[in-house]
Amino acid sequence: MQRFSNIVDTTTEVFSPDCESRPILDQIANKWSMMCMAVLNEPRRYNEIKRRLEGVTQRVLTQTLRKLERDGLIERRVLPTSPVGVEYAITPLGESLREPFGQLYDWTVTNAASIRRNQIAYDQRKEPGAP
Repeated sequence: MQRFSNIVDTTTEVFSPDCESRPILDQIANKWSMMCMAVLNEPRRYNEIKRRLEGVTQRVLTQTLRKLERDGLIERRVLPTSPVGVEYAITPLGESLREPFGQLYDWTVTNAASIRRNQIAYDQRKEPGAP
């Protein structure tokens, strides 16, 4: 697997606002996008996704699913039911994101306590009212 430092020469690369990777990274690194992708380990209906993502609003979930569909990471299928329902599923492109996302998730779980300790130590060092 290539590492970021092998892909981008950070000594000469300029991370310009029009870099093609920015909107993609913004979308896939969004917490709701990643959580949607995680719960779509099998096709699911909208309300089932919403129930599994505690705290997400209907508006944010709808926007997130639309963006993921637009990017080709998930697909939306209208079900021939009464009333009409929709189901969301991971596409092959979305499936290719599972391994790197899984590694990132595992890293966060492994390091969460250490990061929290660092945050507490940092907050205790800061003077009240200091930026």
